[in-house]
Amino acid sequence: MNYLDDFMVRAALAGVGVALAAAPLGCFVVWRRMAYFGDATAHAALLGVALSLALDGPIMVGVLAVALVVGVCVTFLSGRGLGEDTILGVLAHSLLAVGLVAVSFMSGVRMDLMGFLMGDILGVSKTDLALIWGGVVAILGIMIWRWNALLTVTLNPDLAQAAGLNSRREQLVLTVALAVVVAVAIKVVGALLISALLIIPAAAARPLVRTPEAMAIMAAGLGAVAALGGLGAAFQWNTQTGPTIVTLAAILFVASHLIGALRRL
Repeated sequence: MNYLDDFMVRAALAGVGVALAAAPLGCFVVWRRMAYFGDATAHAALLGVALSLALDGPIMVGVLAVALVVGVCVTFLSGRGLGEDTILGVLAHSLLAVGLVAVSFMSGVRMDLMGFLMGDILGVSKTDLALIWGGVVAILGIMIWRWNALLTVTLNPDLAQAAGLNSRREQLVLTVALAVVVAVAIKVVGALLISALLIIPAAAARPLVRTPEAMAIMAAGLGAVAALGGLGAAFQWNTQTGPTIVTLAAILFVASHLIGALRRL
């Protein structure tokens, strides 16, 4: 029997894949204080779901398109009269509301709405798995390619300017990567929990490591533990898988900060 015929194997591979994709991005979200950016992009994803259903196209393609549009709009509208947090607030809540209204008009979709909001990792198909891991490879490739530039722009803007690095271009790189991770993660944890999977493992890794590279690796490990542990716990106790994964990630966050506090004593 093909191992991928087992839905739990597919779910485990999907969860680990999303954790690997979200880890390096989550670090930049934490360093750059972009938590609301990730949240807005994830909320807007529901409009992408609605568009995909209306056009009978792949869900991930619609989500990716809308997430990219939101990210590019925020990048180019920032500093043009409105604060970035204001722009993000308007886009996040407006597009989430429009997406919910659009989905409610589509017959046969209402029953699946909770899956889009909270994720349906147990329903991941072989095709979904291929798309998820394709996105993982793309994100990791982007991060490896632009790691030094992104790190310099994030941690030392003055040095980045002296080195001739374009901060807006690097922001666009992060925007594209965030859009891809939102597209691949929506099936696993849903639109409302994507930003949690981005932020919590990275924040949990921070007190345990000393270098940016170690933080990204540790975040990937903690994210994978949360995904696999949450999947097992949800199966054992018959709870919703996406929220269970995020709950375990939150427990790891508390534990890591307690360890960090004990180290400083």
